[in-house]
Amino acid sequence: MNLTTQKIKFLSVLFTLVSFTMSSQEKTVKGTVKDETGMPIPGASVLIKNTQFGARTDVDGSYALKVDDKNAILVFSYIGMKTIEIPVNGKNVVNINLVENIEKLNDVVVIGYGTQKKKDLTGSVSLIKSDDLKNRTNTQIGNLIQGQATGVQVLNSSGKPGQGLSIRIRGTSSILSGSEPLYVVDGVPTTDTRSINPADVESITILKDAASAAIYGASGANGVVLLTTKKGTSSKPRITYETYTGFSQAWKTLPVLNGEQYRDLVEELGLTTNWNLYNKNTDWQKEIFQTGNSTSHQMSIAGKSNDTNYYLSAGYLSQDGAVRSSEMKRINYKINLDQKINNWLSAGTRISYTKYSDVDIKDNTSVNSGGVLLGSLTTPSVIGIYNADGSFTNNPFQNWENPYASTDGLDRGYKSTRFLANLFLQAKLSKDLTFKTNYGIDNSSGVYESFLDPFRTGYGKALKGQAIRNSNQTDYFIFDNTLTYAKTLKKHKFDALLGTVMQKFEYENSSIETRNFASASIKTPNNGSELFAAKADKSEKSNTAFISRVNYSFNDKYLLTANFRADGSSVFGPNNRWGYFPSVSVGWKISKEKFLQDNKYISDLKLRMSYGIVGNDQITNYAYLGRIGSGANYPIGGTTQPGTYPSTIENLSLKWEESTQANVGVDFELFNGRIRLTADAYAKKTTDLLLNAPLPTTSGFDKAIQNVGEVQNRGFEVGLKTVNFDSAFKWESGFNISFNRNEVGNLSGEELYLGAISGRGEAVLVKKGLPLGSFFGYVFGGVDPATGNSYYIDKNGVSTFTPSEDDRRIIGDANPDFNFSVNNTFSYKSLSLQVFLEGSYGNDMLNATRIETEGMIDAKNQSTAVLDRWRQPGDITYIPRASFGNTDNSRISTRFIEDASYLRFKAVSLSYNFSKNITDKLNLENLRFYVTGENLITITKYSGFDPEVNAFGGSNTERGIDYGTYPQSRTIIFGFNVSF
Repeated sequence: MNLTTQKIKFLSVLFTLVSFTMSSQEKTVKGTVKDETGMPIPGASVLIKNTQFGARTDVDGSYALKVDDKNAILVFSYIGMKTIEIPVNGKNVVNINLVENIEKLNDVVVIGYGTQKKKDLTGSVSLIKSDDLKNRTNTQIGNLIQGQATGVQVLNSSGKPGQGLSIRIRGTSSILSGSEPLYVVDGVPTTDTRSINPADVESITILKDAASAAIYGASGANGVVLLTTKKGTSSKPRITYETYTGFSQAWKTLPVLNGEQYRDLVEELGLTTNWNLYNKNTDWQKEIFQTGNSTSHQMSIAGKSNDTNYYLSAGYLSQDGAVRSSEMKRINYKINLDQKINNWLSAGTRISYTKYSDVDIKDNTSVNSGGVLLGSLTTPSVIGIYNADGSFTNNPFQNWENPYASTDGLDRGYKSTRFLANLFLQAKLSKDLTFKTNYGIDNSSGVYESFLDPFRTGYGKALKGQAIRNSNQTDYFIFDNTLTYAKTLKKHKFDALLGTVMQKFEYENSSIETRNFASASIKTPNNGSELFAAKADKSEKSNTAFISRVNYSFNDKYLLTANFRADGSSVFGPNNRWGYFPSVSVGWKISKEKFLQDNKYISDLKLRMSYGIVGNDQITNYAYLGRIGSGANYPIGGTTQPGTYPSTIENLSLKWEESTQANVGVDFELFNGRIRLTADAYAKKTTDLLLNAPLPTTSGFDKAIQNVGEVQNRGFEVGLKTVNFDSAFKWESGFNISFNRNEVGNLSGEELYLGAISGRGEAVLVKKGLPLGSFFGYVFGGVDPATGNSYYIDKNGVSTFTPSEDDRRIIGDANPDFNFSVNNTFSYKSLSLQVFLEGSYGNDMLNATRIETEGMIDAKNQSTAVLDRWRQPGDITYIPRASFGNTDNSRISTRFIEDASYLRFKAVSLSYNFSKNITDKLNLENLRFYVTGENLITITKYSGFDPEVNAFGGSNTERGIDYGTYPQSRTIIFGFNVSF
């Protein structure tokens, strides 16, 4: 047999074996893939394990696949679902139901201009997931964040229904520039979160260190908050409806003098009147505080198919505050849509429209300036609400109207509309290369109107009526384009991003005020016969940036991320218009090393380090220009002619505030994630602060905006989450604690005196070596038993009744030693209880309300504390004598500095989820009832209304001051949600 014959026989046998093998694979397996509700899943993947052979389900969820009936294993998968492997084992039909993989969905974290797996993060990033949000029924985004992330402080400066919240990420980094973080809603940056509906938010990512925020460059110095709204999660359309109603009350009132006690005090001041005319007994706090109520309705429909993902919602919220006449209303509409156009191109849009309105009340000022809260404390009870002619009563001794004149005597209100949207296209140019273009807009318009009629109030009578109308319009757009390349080569994995960003803001404002109204029937400015004031202005600001990022991983153990952004902004001078913001961060997954791979207890251990530079451009537009002011009018021939004058000096070298930050962190998990700990230590330094600093007098100007000074923040933060029990009874806990130390650096010798209070001078000092929020005043020594006057300790330690300004010193610090939160969730079968506590320790508060209610210098009512005042020689007390017009006894001093540490039961929520047996009978997917208490209990030594408030809102420097500030209220909420 020759070689050729042998080859022919061998090939014949081989062909027979191959034919037999192929014929054995001709068996066809069919089936359907459905979700847990029984709805078919189109586009699900069905693969033969360890091969490239597979199929996708059709619109009915059906598939057909030729497989080896002896040893084939089918792998079923779909985005957002848990992957399941099923051996064929000779079956001709294999049906499967996939369930949602919530953990897998949450494993991906939204970061700047992209996403990243949480396990691969190298920067300091906090993630607040949908599970963390579902038990909170708050009206604002800030409330959802409070206590949920380490290093993040939510400042509740007021309890007003329409009050925005201030957020500080790792301390305050600037003095006069903005310190709010950048908010990015589905890729569109914004600064206003009041109109965003929290019910539409799926997750919140907080970029805390410079390495993670550097991709936002000039806007990232104060951290970045990324808000991602909801998408469809089920192939079956899911309709959800939620409603709740709530009731709120002031959790505390303050004791004040009754009519007889008030009469004794004012007569002691030397004032007298015919008391027979003033015999009422009005409890002004009872009249001003009310039972507020809130109502919310939220409906959404969401779903997804192979090529389309959608989420539509509408929401309505109405709130009447716990203080008379304060209210807020909001209507939200939301559309999220993602569409796969073909195998390489997809598109999407996020659209939201909001109508918002509120009615504010005047606080943080005394009754003689219209302050409602201080009015409720200092208006004497001996007068009623109205005079016989229907006008509002006033103080028997001075023309200070009662607080009703501020709540009910002034018609006022603010309303706005907002359109926030973006449209994006994403193209898969190749297996590894993706291009994305995004265009977003944020357009809003607002109008404030007020009318003070000429008859009901004393101020209205003096002005003969007043109408004010202020309007504003803001238009913003962002256009960004990014190119992403991702590649894996054996143990090397990397992705790179390049992009450009263009942004522009346009602002328009106008206002008009008229007076002298003949009647109150027409309340618009056109009915006033006297034009008192009118103005209009426009401005704009633009920004262009180039961005880049590289992520690299070796062997899934050693991680590297590098960012670089170049920003050009119109608000800075041409000599320093561009800023450059690099960052680098590294990570080491220690738990992947051989010496820990077999450890039975440590499931994850990662060390992170980062360093980066970010910027702050939140200053007035055109600040670098030498601007012209109007109003320098001059007479010519007896006629006044309009004139102008140089109002600011040019500074072409004005540049960015620049923050550098170093961070070291560790992520640690034990027992398969039952114990998870994250700890970070950081040092942040901001230089080239934008301050209105002194100039040489030879310049012709006394001050100008310059780059002067430094602010440093150093801190340590720890977050701990544990699963304590995980059986029929489940108990999960969370604990966060954050320490931050703030210090002002070099200010070129400049000292800032801020926070003027009640005619007593400034209460805050900004100076090198001090933290922002340092109280400045006198050291109260006590009350002289002989004279009843307050005495103070001067700089030499000597007692004096007349201290000089040089005797003032630092008397307190509004910064806490640490902030903390504790969250516990208990569940048993269908019942669940969440208890969320939040607080701070070591922060001082200047209770300037007491300066008004314990000063005893005029005819205002006072607190019951003055019952212990000095009245005769020999009296031993800490309350000085009553002395008309004498402010020396109530200077800003240690007498009014209080410990404002607190522990607050921020939210306690009890919910009941009906079992599947019941919901199936009702043809429902889910039904849940709940009751929630907000601010139920507050444990504090602070004597005022609320230890969290601040009369100066979100100020960087004037913090921890209570001056008749609207307090937060205790709220009970009843609600339910249902899904179909």
